Order: sequence, then C-alpha cells, then structure tokens
Amino acid sequence: MGNLNDDDPYLWLEDVSGEAALAWVAERNAETAGAVTEGEAFGALKARLREVLDASDRIPYTVRRGEHLYNFWRDADHLRGVWRRTTLERYRQDAPEWEVLLDVDALAAAEGEKWVWDGARVRRPAYDRALVRLSRDGGDAVVVREFDLGTREFVDDGFRLPEAKTRIGWVDDDTVFVGTDLGPGSLTDSGYPRTVRRWRRGTPVQDATLVYEADPADVAAWGYRDTTPGFEREFVGRSLDFFHSETYLLRPDGTRVRIDVPDDASAYAHRQYLIVTLKSAWLGQPTGSLLAFDFDAFLAGDRTPDVLFTPDPRTALAGHTWTRNHLLLETMRDVSAHIEVLTPVPDGGGWTREPLVGVPALSAVSVVDTDPDVSDEYFLDVSGFLQPSTLHHGRIGGGSEVLKQAPHHFDPTGLTVDQHFATSRDGTRVPYFVIGPDRTTAPGPGPTLLYGYGGFEVSLTPFYGGVTGRAWLERGGTHVIANIRGGGEYGPDWHQAALRAERPRAFEDFAAVAEDLVARGITTPAMLGAKGGSNGGLLMGAMLTRHPELFGAIVAQVPLLDMTRFHKLLAGASWIAEYGDPDDEADRPHLLDVSPYHRLAADRDYPPVLLMTSTRDDRVHPGHARKTAARLRELGHRVLFHENTGGGHAGAGDNEQAAHNSALVHTYLWQQLTGGGAGAQAGAAAPTIPGPLTATPTAAPAAPSGTGS
Repeated sequence: MGNLNDDDPYLWLEDVSGEAALAWVAERNAETAGAVTEGEAFGALKARLREVLDASDRIPYTVRRGEHLYNFWRDADHLRGVWRRTTLERYRQDAPEWEVLLDVDALAAAEGEKWVWDGARVRRPAYDRALVRLSRDGGDAVVVREFDLGTREFVDDGFRLPEAKTRIGWVDDDTVFVGTDLGPGSLTDSGYPRTVRRWRRGTPVQDATLVYEADPADVAAWGYRDTTPGFEREFVGRSLDFFHSETYLLRPDGTRVRIDVPDDASAYAHRQYLIVTLKSAWLGQPTGSLLAFDFDAFLAGDRTPDVLFTPDPRTALAGHTWTRNHLLLETMRDVSAHIEVLTPVPDGGGWTREPLVGVPALSAVSVVDTDPDVSDEYFLDVSGFLQPSTLHHGRIGGGSEVLKQAPHHFDPTGLTVDQHFATSRDGTRVPYFVIGPDRTTAPGPGPTLLYGYGGFEVSLTPFYGGVTGRAWLERGGTHVIANIRGGGEYGPDWHQAALRAERPRAFEDFAAVAEDLVARGITTPAMLGAKGGSNGGLLMGAMLTRHPELFGAIVAQVPLLDMTRFHKLLAGASWIAEYGDPDDEADRPHLLDVSPYHRLAADRDYPPVLLMTSTRDDRVHPGHARKTAARLRELGHRVLFHENTGGGHAGAGDNEQAAHNSALVHTYLWQQLTGGGAGAQAGAAAPTIPGPLTATPTAAPAAPSGTGS
C-alpha cells in the first residue's frame, strides 16, 4: 500500500498558522457567524449561558494544602481567573473571605500575554512555595515559574522554564524532578519529555543530573518524590504507550528496582502499601480488580494480595481515595455510583468495609478531596442530572455537614431522568440516560441531542449541567448520554472491546442508541442531533459517514478525523495504543476503514454538520477539522466550520469563549432539528484553494479529550 496522503489536496491546511490556512479559517468563521450567530436570539442565549459560567453562587471547589483550602475561580470580573485560598472556618461562611494569591487577568495585562491557568504544585510540608504552570491561550505547553505563597510574588531567581510540555515536581526545598524540552533528543516521538533530571536551584536546567531516560518511541518519562512523612520514596518510570508503563523505585544510590506488576496495570505506593489496579488478569484475580500488597514484602518477592475490589458484569471500579486511616472505594453499578469505606486491620488482618455514612442514595456521588497525611476528613459532592451539587464535609467515623449548595440554573419542572438499554449489533446491552420532558405528560417525538465519547476508558457518569439545561432542556429538548464501549463504565473489558481494530463496536453501540431512541418514540431521525469532541469527534465522523440516515445534524468539536496521519500531528503518536499504527501494514486497513476523512463521498446524503476546533489546540491538530470541512465543501455537502483562535484543546480559554461556543453549538442544532432558523451553508461554491504549502505523576499524558486541571 502506498502513501495514503500522496494525493491529499488539503495538507496545506495542517500549517497551523500559515497565512493561507488562516485566511481560509477566517472565511469559514465568517460564514458560520452569518448563518448561526446573527440575531437577538443567539445573543440572548449566549448571555444566559455566560450567567451560568460566571455565577457567583456556584460552588468554589477546593483542595486542601496544609491549613488552607485552595481554589481557582473565574467570573465576570475575573475573565482569566484568580488563584486564591481560605481556611475551612471561613469556607463554611456563605461569602468566604479569600486571600488572592495570583490574579491571572492582571498578569496577562501586565505581560501582554493571553495567560490561561494550568495549575500549581505546592511544596510540602511547609506549603510555602509553588510551581505555577501557565499556558499561552490554552495550549498543553506551559511556562513554569516558582511562586512565593507568603509574598504572593514570583521568585526572581527561582525555578523557571520556557514554554514546553513540561513535567516538574518538588523533591526538596532546593531540588525538583523535571522533564522538559532541552533540544534534540529530549522529547519522545509524541512530543513529551523523554528524560527525568534532578535540577538543583541556581544551576542551569541543561546541567541538571540525568536520572532516567525513556526510549524515543515511548510516550513519556516521569519521576516524582513521595513526601509522605516516614515513607519518603522516589519513583521514576516510562509510559510505553497510553496503556502500558513501567515503574521503578529509585534508591538513594541511584539504582532502580522494577515494581514488578503487569505493564498494563497501574501501581503506586501509599505508606506501607502497594496498590495495583488490574487491566488484565493476574495472580488469579480478574481484569478490573483492585489489589493491596505490603510494599516491602512485595519487593522481597511476596505476591499475596488483599483483594479490595472484584468486578462483576454490572459493577466496575470508578476510583479510590485515601484518608489518613481509610480508603474510600468508588464503584459503578450500571453507571450509578456507590462509595464504601475500607479499613485495614492491624497486623495483616485484612480489610473491613462498610458504606460511607450519610451519603444520599443518589446516582452521582464523588470524593472531591481528602487530607491523607493528617486526618480522615473528606469532601463529597452529590448531584444528579436535574439536581445541582451539594458539597458535604465529614470525617470517617464522625459526623458530616453540608458546606455548600449550588443553585438551580434551569427549571427542572416537568423533566425526568430515565435509564434505558439499547441492543448493539452483536447483542451487547448498551446503557444510556435520557434527560428531558416527562414522556407520560408530553408524548410524541421531539428534538433530541445524543452525546457520546467511547474511548480511552473514559466513563460518562451523571452530572448537573447548567449550560445544557438552559441551552437545550428549557427549550423542550431532550438530552441523551450514551455509555458506549470504549469507555470505562463496565471496567477495562468495556474499553478493550472497542480498542484498535474493534473500534467499530463503539460506533455500532452509538448507532444502536440512536435507533432505540426512535423506536421508543422519543425522537425521529430528522429531529435527532449528535455531538462529541476529540475522540468523540471521531465518533461523530463515523456517524456522519456510516449512519447518516440516523441524524438530522451533527456537531464535532476538536475532532480526530484523519486516522492515517493522526500519529504525525502533535500528540497523536501517544494514541497509537488506542487506535493502531498507520505505519504498520497490519493496522493500516482498519485505520483507513474508520477514518472519516477518507470515507467522505459525493454520492452520500449526509446530514448538515458543524466542525469546531482551536488554532491553539496543541493536542488534537486543527488540521483534522479544517481538512474535513474543506473536503465536505468540495463534495457539495452542508457544512459549517468554526475555529477559535485560542482555548487549546478545551476550545475555550475563558468563560466568554466557552459561552460563545456553547451558544453556537446549541443554536445550530436547534436550527437544524426544528427548522427554527437559517440552515448550514452548502459547499458547492467553494472558493479557489491554493496548493500544498511547504512546511502528579501519571503513567501517560492526557487523552485527546479533557480540559486539564
């Protein structure tokens, strides 16, 4: 098979900031604005969505660092946001008093940069300094600056790094582990750090001592120091691909000891324990199990685990969080969450378990934060599709209190939530949630928006969406969440069922849900829209090219669409384990088959489609959406395109951009599914186009989706 891209006339659109490409983007943006955003209705909706995003009465979620609770906050007065902190006593108040540490708007104005907050690593145990990460306009690449929490200023002679996809963390007061772009050979083929170095304060980063080095074909190298008092340890490792990694204990003499678990398992040390989550069967325990070992005994060869969780066909591990003396175990049963308290019995007596006291019997419960070094404190968020969040604070074995209650941002009167199961092509039962008008009082089909993702073991769990409520539900629309294979709703097996050449199983699941919605009378194909982003954008491309008859309109945001070149663009090489390798003769046929860009044809009747991306997305290349829009226009199909100049992979760097994008999506879909406005522009009159231009420790970097911290 020859080069699949030799005859691609739109490669020039992969030149992210090329003059011709940006001129083309400007033309398409103007078309989309004219078709969707003109008129009072769009402006009114955008203003109402901005109210939700800026609302001063939403819950300011925090993380504890010592005596303070830290929060990053955006509102109408702080477009780019403020990093701030308070105490628990003050946080209990209706209007807490906050100490502002860093005003990102003021910093952006002073430096003439569109800074976007990307988080901070606070130094333990003094909690006096932080390594602040700032992104230019929302990209994954960041600059790093040391920040003094006492003076609330950057440290002039502190740790500083220029823009790169850096990984950095504290070792001690004057040392960090760092992986960054140091020139040729310092990055993997995926564009992430290939080395881990020990960098001393006051020395050039180029002179930092090499501690560990991954192979160029690996995804990334990483290192971190566990600062838990009495259990201080250092670890390094490498991500072989997105789902396989190796972890090593780094001894004081510089030698390494492999943590000998399967390379598809996740493993970490916590105090005297080694905790292992299985992605394949091991030691007689099935895929999806959670195991605990005595750390020292494990290194000495003991492989006797305490089994903390074993899945069943309907129940999967959703997560776990430590307090000082307990482990909070989160599980999902048919995508409904449950929490148990696991407590180790002294002297190897196993573990006890009991439900977390005081948790309401609701479908969306998650542990927000704990303080594992000090106490059995926890912060717990309880919500639902129609129920705004309630933030609880408690201590295991003690009482709990309601700290914060979010307000309703839309009227839930007459709305219901139901869970149904569709039958996929191979007989698999696929769950999905329906949020919309009560079918007993409002029978008959109506405009419906179906959302899905289906990859990277990402689970779509119940959540309260004020923006979706105002933009869609209040107008009489129905919103549907499809829990298709490729996700993690039923554990690793659910993900692996749609891996690589099996990716069409996810597409079949989504199509089955669409068909089930029509069969139940909830909607019709003409009134059914679909939306997805990133990997979910690939799903939308598949629906467009494989099942166009099922949908009245489709929206794909920051999508992957050219599956023969994704590995050559930005972070794409890191996703080969999910999709396959286009350079491998064994994988190329199935990748070409699932590539929406290559399946487009002139003689198919596609529903109208809106493609959205960001110039500053340095994770999923904007060329995917650009080229597909150009190809659809060439073939005469109905397509609109919008590219935000900033915002990174999230598509928006602030609430103004986020409100605009959401209003654009929902206005467009309402137009198409109800006939309530101008339609998409046909591509038959495409302009003349120039020819090609020359041109915390984690086991793997972020998947295509996700907005970062």
